Amino acid sequence: MSIVSNSLKRIKPSPTMAVTSKAREMRAAGKDIIGLGAGEPDFDTPDNIKEAAIEAIRKGDTKYTAVDGTPALKKAIKNKFSRENGLSYELDQITVGTGGKQVLYNTFMATVNKGDEVIIPAPYWVSYPDIILLAGGKPKIVKCEEKDNFKLTPKKLEKAISKKTKWIILNSPSNPTGSAYTKKEIEELSKVLIKNKKIYILSDDIYEHITYDNFKFFTIAQIKDLKDRTLTMNGVSKSYSMTGWRIGYAAGPKEIIKAIAKIQSQSTSNPTSISQAAAVEALNGTQDFIEDRANSFKERRDFVVNSLNNINGISCLKPEGAFYVFPNCKKLLGKKTKLKTDKDFVQKLLEKSEVAVVQGSAFGLDGYFRISYATSMENLKKAMERIRSFCNSLI
Repeated sequence: MSIVSNSLKRIKPSPTMAVTSKAREMRAAGKDIIGLGAGEPDFDTPDNIKEAAIEAIRKGDTKYTAVDGTPALKKAIKNKFSRENGLSYELDQITVGTGGKQVLYNTFMATVNKGDEVIIPAPYWVSYPDIILLAGGKPKIVKCEEKDNFKLTPKKLEKAISKKTKWIILNSPSNPTGSAYTKKEIEELSKVLIKNKKIYILSDDIYEHITYDNFKFFTIAQIKDLKDRTLTMNGVSKSYSMTGWRIGYAAGPKEIIKAIAKIQSQSTSNPTSISQAAAVEALNGTQDFIEDRANSFKERRDFVVNSLNNINGISCLKPEGAFYVFPNCKKLLGKKTKLKTDKDFVQKLLEKSEVAVVQGSAFGLDGYFRISYATSMENLKKAMERIRSFCNSLI
């Protein structure tokens, strides 16, 4: 009999972390690997945020804090929601966790019973289904087509809802596609959800500040009739280049926030006190650099999309946000190329051309691959040329 629990056997290791780890190993072995698999900004954490952390250490803010966040950080989060989203929350409607992933994990562990269904539009972030499985729930995967910009339509949402549906996860801008829902699109989805009063919404807004072409971000909690059924998750990782600091947060119904705190009290307890102090400065301090960094990402996005669309066998939509593209490689799969799946494609690309990307099937949609352009333009230029040469060699 295995020591590993049956619940753990239901899940698999993160494919994105596996790609990053493989690329790191090959690089350590002397290979000139260009890694386009990691989902983190290549910019450094701003100096004012670093200084706030150093000051916290000097002041002795090194003790346990409240399990689900300091009052100072909760107040900063409360002000952020009011200032940027026009949403009003009390402090007991806010939770802080060790990264957005822990907030998601705590949420579903605290609320999902065996057999509960959670609607997950695909392509999806790789951890969503496994967290639901670990909680004993059933991921209800809804495949969203390229012709719909990989977005969930009201018709598909309505069809996916059953008596067992407890949650739906919406991620905008999306990892892995970069697609973002407009206000009108969210309003159309909301019409379906307003009718189905027992369904809760998890809105993953982690890429909120990374949008392009004057896109106006809108989150579903701004729909008045759904605010009391929506948990809005965000964090400092992507907007403030603080992936390693591990601070995520959410705001929503008091009952859910209280349940999340109960889970967290028996696992990690509080997020690191130093990181919380830094996150206060991130949210309260200057926001000027965010637009500059988004403009830099936009330049890279435009270059990558244009380059990919000029490669034989590849086509790529131009996303509205995040720092990913999700190119279609279906024309390069089949008998002629001897590549059966998108996983075969990305493995050969890594072996032959030393470029690390992630297969689309890891995100629930076959025939695609994800590129993160959160790296230097120099790396992107070399990577695009290598991908071009690799694809030409297949035809």
